[in-house]
Amino acid sequence: MLVTFFSLYSFEGVGSPQFSFPHTDKIVHFIFYFGACILGVFFLREQFRANIPLENALLIMIVATVIFGICIEIIQHTLTENRTGDVFDVLANTLGSIFGAAVQKYLFLNKRQLK
Repeated sequence: MLVTFFSLYSFEGVGSPQFSFPHTDKIVHFIFYFGACILGVFFLREQFRANIPLENALLIMIVATVIFGICIEIIQHTLTENRTGDVFDVLANTLGSIFGAAVQKYLFLNKRQLK
């Protein structure tokens, strides 16, 4: 929900920082979707009481977050006045989701449950 709000809210008129760091927007996209994928997998595993295999939860969350990211970019491009959709945002979102899933797979595959 927070990602949706920040993706669609117009920050026009809000003061900009005094320094400029290149590609900050893409880094933020990567981090948000990295975290969303990790949290989503934890959510799925908890909701299904770990009866869903980790690989399935990872795949579901990668697909869900990538589709969500594409939808947000389309909405930004078509329905907002001050925001534009960007294919590189979709790429950053996708990479964030994939890296989030990869980190979870590396950390938790073939490990016993957290509880």
